[in-house]
Amino acid sequence: MLVRQNQAPFNRARATVVSAATVLGIALAGCSGSFADNNPATQVAAANAPAVATASPRTTAAALPDFASLVEQYGGAVVNVAVVGKSQPTSDIPGMSPNDPFSDFFRRFGQPMPRNQQPARGEGSGFIVSSDGVILTNAHVVADADEVTVKTTDRREYTAKVVGVDEATDVAVLKINAKNLPTVKIGDPAKLRPGEWVIAIGSPFGFENSVTAGIVSATSRPMPGSNYAPFIQTDVPVNPGNSGGPLFNMNGEVVGINSQIYSRNGGYMGLSFAIPIDVASNVQQQLVSTGKVTRSRIGVSIQDVNAQLAESFGLDRPKGALVGMVEDDGPGAKAGIKAGDVILKVDGTEIEQSSQLPGLIAGKKPGSTVNLDVWRDGSIKRLSAKPVEIAEKGTKVANRDSAQSDETAKLGLVVRPLQKQEKQQVETNGDLVVENSDGPAAAAGVQRGDIILGVNGKPVKSVEELKTAARNTKGKVVALLIERDSAQIFVPVRIG
Repeated sequence: MLVRQNQAPFNRARATVVSAATVLGIALAGCSGSFADNNPATQVAAANAPAVATASPRTTAAALPDFASLVEQYGGAVVNVAVVGKSQPTSDIPGMSPNDPFSDFFRRFGQPMPRNQQPARGEGSGFIVSSDGVILTNAHVVADADEVTVKTTDRREYTAKVVGVDEATDVAVLKINAKNLPTVKIGDPAKLRPGEWVIAIGSPFGFENSVTAGIVSATSRPMPGSNYAPFIQTDVPVNPGNSGGPLFNMNGEVVGINSQIYSRNGGYMGLSFAIPIDVASNVQQQLVSTGKVTRSRIGVSIQDVNAQLAESFGLDRPKGALVGMVEDDGPGAKAGIKAGDVILKVDGTEIEQSSQLPGLIAGKKPGSTVNLDVWRDGSIKRLSAKPVEIAEKGTKVANRDSAQSDETAKLGLVVRPLQKQEKQQVETNGDLVVENSDGPAAAAGVQRGDIILGVNGKPVKSVEELKTAARNTKGKVVALLIERDSAQIFVPVRIG
């Protein structure tokens, strides 16, 4: 079972403390001689013992990298992310959950059980990528958060604003009002090799600035439900609260964002997965500059090529992405792709597994020319496709503009651009549709499916125009012109 190690509520976390003596005994019982050499009694015994072969100091030194220097130099850019979400019902009876079977006794006999509405709290991690307070973390860490607080290693605390979230890659961008902050160095995940050392810094179970180490187990690992991030697999111990924290290589460079573990019991079991930092950086750039993430598609369904399929199609070995279906009038069909083709390369990049293809195509600019090498009838053919933009589920509008974070309160909207066919179906001239509303927008009556036409009497055509119009509002009310059920109405949204 894949588990996103997100903001498991700290007040529900339980830690089992094992006595230091017990742990020490176990460690010494199974350790090598190099550990025992620090004990004077052991040294005396060793002096009188027969000589035995030992590993050379050079071999031992090479096997134990200096994690402490790395943490000292770059750990200051790692932050704790605390969130307060929507209220959850709790029982006034100590130790009893509202879902406890005994609570049904009160309902059955007409005796309502008193309850409080307690806000959901959780914790995660993040890291500073810009000295003016831009922070990367996981989308699931700040999902549905009403308040986000960032705490730095020197114990300063800041109220953070969610610039944007991208659920498809599980990346979120935060902004705090600060200057001259320490930042991380960004590395190249493509240079990672299985077996090399990496470390994670985060806040597992709320224990801030915890450091764990391990090795890269695999790269470009496909994961269920994620088409755009070829995960880095490691054996670095991560747990609830580590989510959103950085994965460092031994050069002190961030190569990934810790996101998921594989677990049968919700705890760490030796398999951890990180989002490559190049994927996260691309998402960051788009969210900051445009307020949304644009991805492309060519309109084909694909599957892996196994040994039997490779033999049947005349390939020398299993590789590539086998096309199962081509969307009518889609970019793939227009390029000449057919069912049964095996896509081997995208702009020169080889496709070993089908899971690589969606991410490569998604990263291409809509309308650009993409060269595809496909295997058909025993030979390679070069085709050219022009991908189109994917209609994403939606991106959260920035709570506040990063440059003027004190001037604009959050709108509380999740919007996305309307596709051409959608505009034709509903016969509208609008370009933005509401995916979800909360906070001020929900209180004002803005609903899912409303089409936003303008702000304060001026038309808006994009997320960026919507943010700009809201930011430039002089008063404390934004007048949204929306279209609902073929009627246009103004909805006043109080933002301050």
